[in-house]
Amino acid sequence: VGVNKYRLASEDLLETLEVDNAKVREGQIARIEKMKADRDEAACQAALKALREGAAGESSIENNLLALAVECARARATLGEISSAMEDSFQRYGTQPTPVKGVYGAPYEGDSRWQQVLDGVAAVERRLGRKPKLLVAKMGQDGHDRGANVIASAFGDMGFDVVSGPLFQTPQETVVLALESDVDVVGASSLAAGHKTLIPELIQKLREAGRGDVKVIAGGVIPPQDYEYLRGAGVQGIYGPGSNVVECAADVLRLLGHNMPPVGDALATAE
Repeated sequence: VGVNKYRLASEDLLETLEVDNAKVREGQIARIEKMKADRDEAACQAALKALREGAAGESSIENNLLALAVECARARATLGEISSAMEDSFQRYGTQPTPVKGVYGAPYEGDSRWQQVLDGVAAVERRLGRKPKLLVAKMGQDGHDRGANVIASAFGDMGFDVVSGPLFQTPQETVVLALESDVDVVGASSLAAGHKTLIPELIQKLREAGRGDVKVIAGGVIPPQDYEYLRGAGVQGIYGPGSNVVECAADVLRLLGHNMPPVGDALATAE
């Protein structure tokens, strides 16, 4: 289900709109700074204070958070300031994906390539003294988590130790989680066109933390014309739509130093 049986020998290169994310961000920052400079700061802070106090109190007709938020907007508070004022009382909503286990084993039972990957994972585990560890990361304003959950579940069934990161992380937060979890690989799932900004920043911050040895791979809706840019930034594996999840795992094992046999070869018995 969800796999195209009849594939073209070569896919047409689709034209995509190229957006300079850094330039757009700089422009937005300049607009926000100008707005803050021009607004009545005392009135804005008073509106935010009322919202903060309203969020800390009991809900009522007089204590309507939507109305208080509208007043903040009228005073030219930013969305970030409005949400932060409420976050002081409510804390930030977090989503922690939980991979499903045992989904892939039965359909692949008896499949030689699946068994090669299982053997490869076991070999890497013997060499490292622990299971190979993968962090599946969702960075930026990308709330599409199905692909990330598929990868997390499949790699878990193949024997990897998988850490599923929460949605909407910054590259810095992803680096902190990766280092705290002591992962070997960070898999960045991108379905909202943030790959050329967020993933290079993630790699740079790993290097700044002295952990350039952590492999970074990327998957999702990434135009093929962006692959070379990402490879130049340090991405070591890129898996677009239609990638076979077993072959993705086989490629990760190669990145971890395992001599993974090519597709179709007999089962490997040597580490």
